[in-house]
Amino acid sequence: MANRKLIRPNLSEFKGRMAHQDARRKHASIDQTNAESFYYMKQMNNKTPMVLVLNDGEEIYGVIEWYDRNCIKVNRQNAPNLLIPKHSIKYMYKEEDAKEEVESES
Repeated sequence: MANRKLIRPNLSEFKGRMAHQDARRKHASIDQTNAESFYYMKQMNNKTPMVLVLNDGEEIYGVIEWYDRNCIKVNRQNAPNLLIPKHSIKYMYKEEDAKEEVESES
């Protein structure tokens, strides 16, 4: 039987390296969280009627057909489809939420 020697590395130098790497690590940007992408894909797949409120207060009613980093394409009934820059959108919500709120007020 051969004599085997157990070699244990000095972990203190590895801990130093790991701490240094953690300090350099950047936090995930908004583009990498995929939350926006998940929300848009869910609304597009369900063809959810949406209300987009623009910065000037105008409300656009329609279904999101597609989106990219800068724009959203909205399909509307009885009106032209629109390509809206994201920076001009104040907020958006589901059209059914607006109907439920109006019904609960009356």
